[in-house]
Amino acid sequence: MLLVVWIWMIIAIFGDIFRDHELGGGAKALWTLFIIIIPWLGALVYLIVRGRSMNERALKAAQAHDEQMKAYVRDAAGTSTSTADELRKLNELRSEGVLSEEDYEKAKAKTLG
Repeated sequence: MLLVVWIWMIIAIFGDIFRDHELGGGAKALWTLFIIIIPWLGALVYLIVRGRSMNERALKAAQAHDEQMKAYVRDAAGTSTSTADELRKLNELRSEGVLSEEDYEKAKAKTLG
């Protein structure tokens, strides 16, 4: 069982190394070599030094995936706002005087095209 946990942790660390946009190519190569040459020490040092940022990146990725899934479900269910609804709202804003005629035409063109 420990072997499975070890393999999972190494895969997670390598995935984090190569997904991190803040690290340059040289730093990625050094971390990779460190973990390959001295695996136990390399993994331990990586988790101590970069564990917090690793967790933050995983959280951001999960949130982005969640938002994409929600947008997909909204689109598939047809609960997103339609073009007609947006044009109706723009027309109401124009009639209330919130939007000028020029702003209304720009927003209308953006909505339609």
